[in-house]
Amino acid sequence: MLYVMEKGHIHPISQIIRDMVRIFGDMGFSYREGPECESEYYNFDALNVPKDHPSRDMQDTFFIKDKPGFVLRTHTSPVQIRSMEKYGAPLRIIAPGKVFRNEATDATHEAQFYQLEGLMVDKGVSMAHLKGTLQRFFEEFFKGSVEIRFRPSFFPFVEPGVEVDMRVMSADAPEKLRGRWIEIMGAGMVHPNVLRAGKINPEEYSGFAFGMGIDRLAMLYFGVDDIRHFYSGDLRFVNQF
Repeated sequence: MLYVMEKGHIHPISQIIRDMVRIFGDMGFSYREGPECESEYYNFDALNVPKDHPSRDMQDTFFIKDKPGFVLRTHTSPVQIRSMEKYGAPLRIIAPGKVFRNEATDATHEAQFYQLEGLMVDKGVSMAHLKGTLQRFFEEFFKGSVEIRFRPSFFPFVEPGVEVDMRVMSADAPEKLRGRWIEIMGAGMVHPNVLRAGKINPEEYSGFAFGMGIDRLAMLYFGVDDIRHFYSGDLRFVNQF
């Protein structure tokens, strides 16, 4: 008897990560990884997050009971520090991966999700380089004209910090996205304290960093209205992709 195996499907999150790695790779960014169980030093201290910062509270962070001083990483930003320590400057990296937040689950929030961190460090790096990089990424990703705008914001590891909004202008863009400003990520110029933690001289080098939710981007790209679908294990969902 002849058995025919059905062709499998790549999970939508994996598809998005592949596209992101390809686009940033074309711009000279290297792929880097880091541990999901991370020390408080790399997850908080080296990123200029104060000891009394709210993100260290139990409602936001999963602390490891049997491993004092370690947490499930709350972002992929620790890969910044590890990469700067290992490779020095100049440096261009992206770090996609799974992160964890101790929060209630609903249509737009999960206790685990995927994030992509980006970092560029070199001489003379400015906000203009950050905006140009993000503009090119989104135009490649959404295959059309995209506008980017910055709004002032605060993150301990960048100064100045910005919230990044995106507006897809292409006529063939999904109707829900076309012409609408959408808050898409946080970014900014790397704080001098973070460069020092990475063994890089902030008097000589500057850099930008950004972090975006891959799940959120996948929801926009595929028109998915509930983040929980990505983790349901329901093959009826995955088989659509």
